[in-house]
Amino acid sequence: MDITQLDALLHENADLMHQAQPGSWQFDYFGRTLIVLSDERANRMRIITPVAEIADMSPEDVSTCLSANFDRALDARYAASGEYLWSAFIHPLAELVDTQLVDALMQVATLAVTYGTTFSSSGLTFGATPEE
Repeated sequence: MDITQLDALLHENADLMHQAQPGSWQFDYFGRTLIVLSDERANRMRIITPVAEIADMSPEDVSTCLSANFDRALDARYAASGEYLWSAFIHPLAELVDTQLVDALMQVATLAVTYGTTFSSSGLTFGATPEE
C-alpha cells in the first residue's frame, strides 16, 4: 500500500474526516477520533487514539494493559507516550493490505473503548485468559 491508497481507504471508512494531508489524517471513526501517521520512505504507518491520562491510571490498570497486550489486544496495543495511554496499531506500510487496514481501524477504536472493562480489541483472545 502507498499513501494514495491509504488516503482513499481512510476517506472511505471515516465517519468524518477532520484533517487530511499527505501522510497524516485525523478523523472520527465509530465515536473515536483516530490519527493515522505514515512515512513511505521509512515504510511505516501507525493508527492511534488517546485512551487515558497516565496520571489517572491505577497500578492495576497499568498491569491489565500489559496483560491485555499479550492475549486480548491482538494486533492493536496499549502504548504510553507523553502523558497519555494510547491505543495503537503499527505496521509496515508497503505490506499493509486493505482488509488489514479496515480491521486495524476497528481494533484500535475497540481497544480504546474497552479500556477499564474487557481491555480487548475484539471478542477474540490469544491463548489462555488470566482466569484460566
